[in-house]
Amino acid sequence: MKQLCFIDLHQAREVLSEMGIELSSRQMKRAAEADAKGRRKLPFFVDPIDGKLKIEKGTLQKIYMELHVEATKNLRGMFNKSSN
Repeated sequence: MKQLCFIDLHQAREVLSEMGIELSSRQMKRAAEADAKGRRKLPFFVDPIDGKLKIEKGTLQKIYMELHVEATKNLRGMFNKSSN
């Protein structure tokens, strides 16, 4: 079974930076803030022990990789249409 690794906002920002995604502290805080319906842009949750926002590292990386794959698919589709 894969070992889960839960990280806080600062660590999440560092993980994204290692992937080449530079975000400010404010941008990370906005992604973790709940909207009026309690939903967040990224799946952060409040740790019941220390009360800090946390996210699973692998989940964060997976979200960005899936978005990258989807963007690549959309680009390929555009090139295929223009070459016909």
